[in-house]
Amino acid sequence: MFVKSYHRIQQSLQWWSLRQSLKLFMEAEKIREELLQELFTFRRNLELSALDNEELSSEKTQAYVQQIDYLHRSLAKLSDRLFPSYLQDNFPLAIEDLLEQWIVSHPHLEFHLSMPFTWRYESAEHSLIVLNALEELFTITLPDLLTPRAINISLEQRQNLAQLIVTMTYSDISMLVPYTHWRELDYLCESFRALTAGKLFYRRNNLMVAYYFYW
Repeated sequence: MFVKSYHRIQQSLQWWSLRQSLKLFMEAEKIREELLQELFTFRRNLELSALDNEELSSEKTQAYVQQIDYLHRSLAKLSDRLFPSYLQDNFPLAIEDLLEQWIVSHPHLEFHLSMPFTWRYESAEHSLIVLNALEELFTITLPDLLTPRAINISLEQRQNLAQLIVTMTYSDISMLVPYTHWRELDYLCESFRALTAGKLFYRRNNLMVAYYFYW
């Protein structure tokens, strides 16, 4: 039994490591394909202007300013995706910031949030694991063609225990998370337990699935 449990934990952590590596790979590709190309174009335009001894018109100056603003916004978003700025001081705000991108990409979903105004102190590294686990949950359970009708998210503290509950309500049983995704959910639950010494489990009741995070 011990060997079987060890093997299950090992598989779960390997899955977690692979998912985090994939996330970093995608961010690196975004930098190479978008931001670095944008910087190269910006630099080349400046070089050509200097070679031609060209005085920058107000239109070109405005275009360069817009490019700089775009790069600034993109780099700010990238830094927040890698390590949210709110994570150290305001964990509820970090969750809301994460949810914003899912709300924008899934405008047909009803999101209902219940977040406390204050939160206990905990290390940013520990909070990042919880935040990444929440993001992985959405990645697994919100594929393009199979999405719930509404999502309720609540965060609260019960004595020394933090509790995050995510409830997804579906309009039809055919829209539930595909059976093939349950293995990934099990890996996520096991990884969360191993990395936080907490608990993550889910319960299904007709057209509703609730996910419980405790740490």
